[in-house]
Amino acid sequence: MTSRGWLLFISRRLVVLAVLLVLISFAVFTLLYVSPGSAINALLGTNPRTPGEVRFLTREYHLNRPFLDQFWLWASQAVRLHFGNSIQTSLPVTSEITARLPTTIFLGLYAFVLIMVFGVGGGIVAALNRRRLADRGIVAAAIVALSTPAFVGGVGLIWVFAILVHLFPVYGPGAGFVDDLWHLTLPAIALALTGMAYLVRHTRAAMITVLDQDYVTFARARGLSRARVLLTYQLRNALIPVVTMSGLILSYVITGAVLVEDTFSLPGIGQLLVQSATTKDLPMLQAVAMLVAVVIVLANLLADVTYIAVDPRIRLGRGSGG
Repeated sequence: MTSRGWLLFISRRLVVLAVLLVLISFAVFTLLYVSPGSAINALLGTNPRTPGEVRFLTREYHLNRPFLDQFWLWASQAVRLHFGNSIQTSLPVTSEITARLPTTIFLGLYAFVLIMVFGVGGGIVAALNRRRLADRGIVAAAIVALSTPAFVGGVGLIWVFAILVHLFPVYGPGAGFVDDLWHLTLPAIALALTGMAYLVRHTRAAMITVLDQDYVTFARARGLSRARVLLTYQLRNALIPVVTMSGLILSYVITGAVLVEDTFSLPGIGQLLVQSATTKDLPMLQAVAMLVAVVIVLANLLADVTYIAVDPRIRLGRGSGG
């Protein structure tokens, strides 16, 4: 694909994603608007209220305006990353999210690396040992992992590696990179298990398909080494469909972090989302929901761009068409 083709493709995708974010923001605002109970009750909770406080909150959150006006005012502030103050802590929502974001990013990237390394590696080993003991063992482990929810796997990991063996900490983040790595190992494994199993199955299927192709047979007949055939012909083609799943896997990591962070008492975005939903912290709920939506949308854009970059057939097709 030419540089002009890349620019046009990314521009079109960004326009589509911008429209998608507008629709998502409208859906988030609408769902909270039509949820049971009044916004004043959600803002004040069980605290005593006075007519003056009710009038102040009504003006502060524009509750006396029509619905579309409320959405427009909220969206115009959200674009500038102004989501108001948290009901629970009275601190700016942006500050609360910024303080918790590093833990979630660390956990998500840690789990994503585990998924890609062990998911792809396990799938390759299973495919190269098709119908042997290693293949059957890896496939069986993948089935068990797919059937185990993240929070159940987290509890099991805590019981084995933190209580019985005393190898890893039970809860909370660490202090510094190495300590964070140590504390977040169990949460990252719990978060990665399902995605790892999913990637093992797809990598195995893609590798088996490539192993049966004629060009692999011809490469072997030419006397090329097994390592060169594996790296140049098999992996390069088998991993193309795996790349397209990277966006889905990253989306899973983001959404799965909610339960894992709550299980391991990690002060991240997932735990913040659970707390804000429990306390009906509307400004925080809206901000966290939009943050998750933005990350998922960008992850899928990255997956699309990576897919085109690694698949020469698409590059040539698009380039000739432009």
